[in-house]
Amino acid sequence: ADRMLDMGFEPQIQKIVRQVPASRQTLFFSATWPKEVRSIAAQFVVNSTVHVFIGDPHQLNANADIEQRIEVVSDRFAKERRLPEIISSLPRGADGSPAKVIVFANTKKQCDQIAYGLSRQFGASAIHGDKSQYDRDNTLRSFKNGSRPVMVATDVAARGLDIPNVECVINFDFPNGVEDYVHRIGRTGRAGKKGTAHTFMSSDEGKLASQLIPVLRKANQAVPPELEQLAASGGFGRGRSFGGRGGGRGYGGGGGRGGGGYGGGGYGGGGYG
Repeated sequence: ADRMLDMGFEPQIQKIVRQVPASRQTLFFSATWPKEVRSIAAQFVVNSTVHVFIGDPHQLNANADIEQRIEVVSDRFAKERRLPEIISSLPRGADGSPAKVIVFANTKKQCDQIAYGLSRQFGASAIHGDKSQYDRDNTLRSFKNGSRPVMVATDVAARGLDIPNVECVINFDFPNGVEDYVHRIGRTGRAGKKGTAHTFMSSDEGKLASQLIPVLRKANQAVPPELEQLAASGGFGRGRSFGGRGGGRGYGGGGGRGGGGYGGGGYGGGGYG
C-alpha cells in the first residue's frame, strides 16, 4: 500500500474503489504504517475495522529472524572489493546449489554495471524500471529457479515480491531512508525462515546511521562500533576501509590497474570494466 502511494497512484486507487460495491472487504498490507497509508485507509475502511500489527506500529520494526550486518566503508572501491567476497562466503544448499542473493543499488545504471560485473563469476542479472516486462519476468524466473542466483535490483524489488528461499540481501548502496531499508531486507527471512542482510554504509551517512541504530537494537542485532562512531560524527568520519584502493580483487578476475575491476579493464582495485 505504501509503495503505491509513493508512486502517486492514490487517484487510481480512489477510482478503483468507486467502481466496486460498498459492501466489500478491504485489506491493507504494509511492512510500515506511515501517516500517508493511515490517511488513505481511513477513507476506504470506515466500519468494523480490525488492525493486526506485528510489533509497535509507531516504530520501524525489522524482522528479528534476519541477521543484520553493517559495514562502514570509506569509499566505493571498498564496496566493490567486499561484494564478491560476501557472495562467495555464503553457504551452498544441501544439493550444492548456490545461495540466492538480492543486491540492491540506488540507480538503474549501477544495477546494470554491478550485474555485468558479477555475471561471469556468480550468474547475475539486473531488474529495474527501465527493463521491459518480458525482461523482468525472465530475470525473476531465472532467479527463482536458481539458474541466475544473484539478482541486482533497484527498489522496484524492495516490496511486494515474495520469492522463497532468498538466503541473503546485500545493500550495495544504503537506501534513501531507513524505512526502505526495512523493506529491502524483508526479502529474506520470510515465512519463519532465517536470513542474512549485509549493508554497506558510506562515511558521509551519519544521519542515516543514527536512524538505523534504533532499528538494529529493537531487533536484538549487534551495533558495530564503527556505526556508532559514524552516527556520533554526523557523517564526517573517514569510515572503515577494507584494504587500500590498489589491491582489491575484481569481480571478473580481470587485470585492471591496481588489482582488477569488473570483468577486466578495471581501475584502482574495483572499477567497472
